[in-house]
Amino acid sequence: MQEFINAALAAAYKAGELLRANWIRAKQIETKSDLTDIVTNVDKEADAMITNFLRSTFPDHGIVSEESPATQGKGLYCWYIDPIDGTTNFAHTYPHFSVSIALARDASMVVGVVYDPLRDETFCAQRGKGATLNGKPIHVSSVPTLDRSLMLTGFPYDRRQRSEFYLRFYRAFMLRAQGVRRSGSASLDLCYVAAGRADAFWEWRLYPWDTAAGALMVEEAGGKMSDFSGGPFNLFGEQTLASNGLVHQEAIAVLQEVTAATEQEGKLCCKPEM
Repeated sequence: MQEFINAALAAAYKAGELLRANWIRAKQIETKSDLTDIVTNVDKEADAMITNFLRSTFPDHGIVSEESPATQGKGLYCWYIDPIDGTTNFAHTYPHFSVSIALARDASMVVGVVYDPLRDETFCAQRGKGATLNGKPIHVSSVPTLDRSLMLTGFPYDRRQRSEFYLRFYRAFMLRAQGVRRSGSASLDLCYVAAGRADAFWEWRLYPWDTAAGALMVEEAGGKMSDFSGGPFNLFGEQTLASNGLVHQEAIAVLQEVTAATEQEGKLCCKPEM
């Protein structure tokens, strides 16, 4: 397993150097689905850098990356890669983005690395071995109740079309939690829950490369992952809830309350359109 961790770290650091060298420079920016879903030339370069390295190192492994077509491996392993998680931040030279790399064996995450190149912070997790920040063990917070919690969230790419729907959840937590933050990198949000910097995180419609490494980080740091009803977290599902475990049920109660109210009113679909 150490060879996988070493490879993930090497790839993340190599991509991180590229991001540091380019984050304040002018970038070529393209839109993918609409104006809120963008990609830069650096995303593509970092993606090629990581995928080529991992493909040459582990030719039998599958690769699922945000910026390139998925490739199916011949064995049990598959890498999940986000070369820049927080592309909008990166494109605007806002200093909050990361490189996220995870490895799954038979659909179970076994290795996760999230690297913040500007703060030089490396979050690393291995199944059954715990989670670390720059080599030191990390653990979720001990905050016991939602009213004392700092919540993190994000908004999907269809937020302009579904703003009223998503803002209902934001408002509910704003009224119940001590604070709510929206920073623009789901991988770092999950790592911040794992490190005890925040107490919970929720978001709709994330992708596997957004959550693969961070979800393992939360679990290995003693936290809890689920969907909004408390069911098992699904890497390919639409709902991501992470917490320190202590405030998990309260967070679920809020999410379910908003969902139920929305369904009852019949003004909004309770589930975003795909």
